[in-house]
Formats: sequence, C-alpha cells, structure tokens
Amino acid sequence: MADTTFDAAIERQLQKRYRQPTGVEQFGIEAIPVARKTVRWYDLFAIILNFLISPSTILRGGLGVAAGLSFQASVLAECSGIVVAAIFYVIMATVGVDYGIPGQVATRAVYGLRGSKLIPSFLRSIASCYWFAFQTVIGATAICAVFDKLTGTKPSLILVSVLFGIVQAFVAIVGYESLKQLSRVALPVKLAMFVYLFVLLANQADPNFAPGAVFSYTGKNGGWDWVIFVAWFNAAAAGWLTMITDSADFCRYSRTRADMWIGTVSASAVGTMISGSLGAYAAAATLGKTANPFVLIAGVSTSWITLALILVFIALDNWTINVLNLYTGGLSISNMFERLGRFWTTLIASLFGIALSAIPDVLNSYLSYATLLGNFFSPIAGVLVFDYLVLKRTRLDVPALFTLEGRYRYWGGFNLVAVSWTGLGFLFYMFCVPATWIPSLCTILFSGIGYTATAWAVSGRSRIMQLGSETMDAAAVSMAAD
Repeated sequence: MADTTFDAAIERQLQKRYRQPTGVEQFGIEAIPVARKTVRWYDLFAIILNFLISPSTILRGGLGVAAGLSFQASVLAECSGIVVAAIFYVIMATVGVDYGIPGQVATRAVYGLRGSKLIPSFLRSIASCYWFAFQTVIGATAICAVFDKLTGTKPSLILVSVLFGIVQAFVAIVGYESLKQLSRVALPVKLAMFVYLFVLLANQADPNFAPGAVFSYTGKNGGWDWVIFVAWFNAAAAGWLTMITDSADFCRYSRTRADMWIGTVSASAVGTMISGSLGAYAAAATLGKTANPFVLIAGVSTSWITLALILVFIALDNWTINVLNLYTGGLSISNMFERLGRFWTTLIASLFGIALSAIPDVLNSYLSYATLLGNFFSPIAGVLVFDYLVLKRTRLDVPALFTLEGRYRYWGGFNLVAVSWTGLGFLFYMFCVPATWIPSLCTILFSGIGYTATAWAVSGRSRIMQLGSETMDAAAVSMAAD
C-alpha cells in the first residue's frame, strides 16, 4: 500500500510539473518505480511480435524476391539481419530492466548530457517519424486498393494516409499501458489473419501460387546472389538498429532480465519469419512483380469478406506498430527538451509523423532511406554497446544522468571520443566497407572497438574521461579518493 501511495504521489507531481492530462502515462525521462516493474515476457513478446508483423517487414520480404532472391533466400536474409541486430538490441534493453530509464536517457552516460540530445535523440526522432510515415503509407496504399475493389472508386492516397495516421496516434499519446493492452488484443487476431492470407494465396487458381511453385522459384539471378542477399540482410539489420537507442523504452516496466530476453529474442525470430514469408510468398507467386501481398490479394480476391478482413488486419497492424514509433519518438524528444512532458512530446512526434505521411516518396525510396539511417545508427550502436558492456560493465550512475555537474558531463556536456568515433564510423560505413561485407555489422565492430581502445587510452591521460568511462563502483572510489 505504501509503494502504491508513493507512486501515485510521484505521478501527481509529474502531472502538475508537465501539465499533462489525467489518464495518460506520466513518466517520461524519469526512472520507473520498482513497484511498477511487473511486465512479464509474454507481454513483451506480444509487443515486439506485433511490431514485427508489420507492413515494412512484410514488404521487405517481397522486395527481396523482387530484387532477384528466391523465397528461401529472401526470408533467410531478413531473419538473419533482424536476429543479428537483436543481439545488440537486447544488450541495450537491459538498461531499461535494470534502471527503469528510457534508452535515450542512458545515452547520456556515453555521449554526455548534451551530446545525447544532439546525436542519438535527434536522429532517433527523425527515424521514428520516418518509420511511422513509412508504415502508414504502406497501409494506406493497401486500404486504397481494397476500397477500389469494393466500390470502384480509389480514394486519395494522401488523404487516407493522413487520416489513418491520426487514428494511430491516439494509443501512443495515452502511453505504455494502452500499448500493452492493444498488443494483447491485436496479436491473436493478426496471427489468425496471417494464416488466412497464406491459405488464400496458396489456393489461387494460378499454378504459380501453389506452395511447390513458390518454394521452387529461383528468382531473377538464381535466387542466391550474395550481393543482393547482403543488401537485404543489411537493410533488415539497419532498420532494427535504428531502434537500439529505444530498446530500453519497451523494457523498463519488465520484471526481470530473463523476461526481457525471452520475450524480445523469441518475438524477433518468430515475427520476422512470419512477416517476411508472407511478402516473399506474394512476390514469388507473381514472379517478382508484386511485393505488397495486400495489394495483390485485393486484386485477385472477389470476396467482400476477404477485403473487409484485410481492412481490419491493416488497421490493427499499423496501429500496433506505429504506436511504438510514436512512443519512442516522444521519449527521444523528451530527452532533448526536458521541460516538456511525455504526453506533449509524443503529440509533437505524432504531428511530424502525420505530416510526413502525406509524402508518398517515403515508400518509393525505402532501401535508400533504410540504408541512410543505418549509416548513422550502426556506429551509434557500436559506441553504445561497447561502452555499456565493456567499459561500464552494465553499471550506471543514474543520479549523474540528470545533472550536468555529474561525472557524465565529459567536456561541456559532450563525450568528444564518442562523438568522434560516431563520425568515423559513419564515414567508414559510407566509403570504406565493401557492400559484400555486411556494412552495418562491420561498422558496429569498427566503431565499437575503436571507441573502446581510444577511451582506454584517453582515460590514462584525462581525469574527465576516466570518470565518464569507469563503472559506477569504480568511479565512486575514485571520487572519494579525490
């Protein structure tokens, strides 16, 4: 009872400080009280699986086949990319489990209190709005195709995208509890729909839709072209790595590390396999001509029930995914502008995301945008993971994350070593690493190892860097000695 009363008092203080409405999640950059850390693995599994059963994951599987891969190669490329990226993702997710803080706040320990705002938080805000718009436009494209089939009239893609975006923003603005409840309801419906869509495709009259024909489709270049395989492996990994600074956001209500690891890793593998397979199946069945299965089904199906079910699926699909994009985008903006509460920053992210949804080019240039985001987030991932795992050994000084006078101040609020290696990693990704070497993974290792070695060297000469790089326990001893 005492814990509940104390937590309620904290929420009232936050609500008053940020002038947020009642009924929404009040915690933003603040650490979650221990009593609130009750989420089990199955809720995380539902949240992450819902996120990966998504238009972008589905479309990526189809685009891989359209680019020349076989069904098997496209699914393997996508699953491998996500699983490899998930290894780094869950390392940073432990920050949320252990300390109850968002991932963006944790980046202050690496980039400095000001550096984290100008580099990972700013970039993640952009990525969140882009992914929101990307998912929305894919869903809106399918909605337009279904309406065209049902009514003979095709509505405006821009209008549908904007209206669809507005509907999706509501749950994210309310907060984490609404996200959890929505995921529980949506997941079984989406899984049942996936089974139905697979059966529907497999039973088309066209022999190319038969499972045997799809599985034997060799693609345009023999099906296993290494250059194309690596490109889509890298696209999948790069897209997931843009979430690394936010992995703690979904896990800070988790009960234990084991709940986080089981829920996140299993959902990553299962969700990617299901979604990538649907997109790859549709593309292989049409000999690489159609990558979006929803548009394909809307074109070949004559049943209004099927078309109505597709609309329900798309609505639930986009809703559960884009809630996460806006939720994390709002926390990124909260880290940049501490005087704004989570409610208001999520609203800001929603407005930018909805505006971007009115630009169809976010869909047409997916590989270019995904690769560009990977250029930035791969070196960020390398610096964050190696600093947290190797230098700090997963131990942070949480109070110091909220004061510029603490040991994470570095040089005027910037860790110049981290900033430098992020820049070097970006240049390495852009100009040095061959495309056939899996650029995102190579860049993580290059920037992470380079940063760690430099941090050790600089710490031997700089007291500022030494305090910022040490574990919490070691730093306490050092400060006491001073």
